[in-house]
Amino acid sequence: MTARVEHLTNEGIFSLDGGVFEVENNIWLFGDDDEVVVVDAAHDHRPIVEAIAGRRVVAIVCTHGHNDHVNAALDLADAVGAPVALHPDDRMLWDVVHPDRAPDRVLADGDVVSVAGVDLQVLHTPGHSPGGVCLYDGGTTLFSGDTLFHGGPGATGRSHSDFPTIIDSIRDRLLVLPHETVVHTGHGPTTTIGAEAPDLDAWITRGS
Repeated sequence: MTARVEHLTNEGIFSLDGGVFEVENNIWLFGDDDEVVVVDAAHDHRPIVEAIAGRRVVAIVCTHGHNDHVNAALDLADAVGAPVALHPDDRMLWDVVHPDRAPDRVLADGDVVSVAGVDLQVLHTPGHSPGGVCLYDGGTTLFSGDTLFHGGPGATGRSHSDFPTIIDSIRDRLLVLPHETVVHTGHGPTTTIGAEAPDLDAWITRGS
């Protein structure tokens, strides 16, 4: 059975550096009729549980530690009996949201999350946050979190972020992927590597 991508959105609050923002987050399920990986459990675990529809959840992968990407992770984990995975460089962000409980799995660059016969490779792509990661299926599917969006890199004007670092991550880790790779983002529309690659120099000039 071929693995597939499923999409839902949840609305909620993103808070950092004293700012509070209403946001809509993408949540991605990748797998088949038997098992899935959840990418970014945002805001409310209940619609995610409904979308999982009784399948085994291999892992709940947090692409980074900002509250809007992890705030439903533990409720979802408890509801479906799945481990939560996060890169350790974002632990300080996680601890703001979940101070009393650690993630179950530490992600590192080059790790593999296997589901439905597919190995999702963990790509460490810091910049938006120190522990930001993407997941790549080795073919034409990338889950980019807040590293790369349709129209440019993720925001870097906040604590624990750095613009030159995210540019390095995008240029060296993502834009080298096949141009037909579909990029499933943390917010907003899906795009492709080929659609974004020509604009790298413009992003650098723009500086954000």
